[in-house]
Amino acid sequence: MPNHPTHPAIRLVDGAFYGGAGPHENLKWMRENAPVYRDEAGGVWGITLHEDVFALSKDNATFRSSGGIRPDTPAMPYMIDMDDPDHRKRRSLVSKGFTPRQVLDRERRAREVSIDLIERAKVKGRFDFVKDVAAWLPLIMIGDMLGVDPDDYPALLEWSETMLNATGQMEGERALAAGKAFEDYTAYQRRVIDDRRRNPGEDLVSILVHAEVDGERLTDDELIMESLLILIGGDETTRHVLTGGMHQLLLHPDQRAAIAADPAARLPTAIEEMLRWVSPIQNMARTASRDVELRGETILEGQKVILLYPSANRDAKVFDDPFRFDIARKPNDHIAFGLGGHFCLGSNLARLELRVFFEEALRRLPNLELASSDPPPLRPSNFVSGIESL
Repeated sequence: MPNHPTHPAIRLVDGAFYGGAGPHENLKWMRENAPVYRDEAGGVWGITLHEDVFALSKDNATFRSSGGIRPDTPAMPYMIDMDDPDHRKRRSLVSKGFTPRQVLDRERRAREVSIDLIERAKVKGRFDFVKDVAAWLPLIMIGDMLGVDPDDYPALLEWSETMLNATGQMEGERALAAGKAFEDYTAYQRRVIDDRRRNPGEDLVSILVHAEVDGERLTDDELIMESLLILIGGDETTRHVLTGGMHQLLLHPDQRAAIAADPAARLPTAIEEMLRWVSPIQNMARTASRDVELRGETILEGQKVILLYPSANRDAKVFDDPFRFDIARKPNDHIAFGLGGHFCLGSNLARLELRVFFEEALRRLPNLELASSDPPPLRPSNFVSGIESL
């Protein structure tokens, strides 16, 4: 049996590995000592270096998504668990809701929602940036796209949070709660699908319900999973970049002041640094279609590798002083949105929401301060993680 370098704190499938103080010290150890790391307990290989994550993401023939993109669950009937040509066909349908024109048309709504959330928080004086602000902006924007009744936004937020809070901790109360949340979301979405079949609108669910792929329409289960992917992909990721970005600006008042003085010039690069710094998607899995040699290790056909985006985005070979937050960082070749055919469809919408929000927040909250100097807690999830409360 091969003698792989090991570290007792590294448990790549365990949600707790990504929570608490975060995984970065352990990821740094992996990059320096075992860049292709075998986690025997989790049954996966961890890919840590930017160069390797980049290469594997582009090699869809060798590292396939159809084995399931989560390290601890089977493949599901949505597009990120597909390879081409099925993935390309499904993506072409969903992308109809994310055209550049449609994203730009949502700027006014994003500003309207941002201002409302900021002003409501200001009235409180002391507030939780996550629960009162960051969780809501992307949820509302995605809810609008899906044609959700605004009265149902709180339920959508609760369901998505509950499901993701259990990723990497699929046992006990968290697992039971996640199962119930999925059942509730499924029942809700079936009602929405039935309604859109009878009363189609201009929302993305209507587009998907009536779209055809090779003469066939998506099943209810496929529609439910794609809508869930859009919800979680659009809501749970951007909220963490909003929060992590604001946290860093509060820790670096000089950089915050620089953006506030010239947001048009400074915000674009600042947003890219927030994306690199937070890297809300912790990993995606791929399944090897053949035996592969990588940095002295042999990945066997059928084994799963997980692409560790937060590690790639702290790789000192690519990023100068990678543990320094720098709003002027150039170049900034982060891969927070993934790469290749599975590059995030909602990247432009996320950037729009981040830009609009910080334009308004830096102007309307000039005296914002942290209420505590304690490090904020991170969500213990092996999929999407970030600051839970600020």
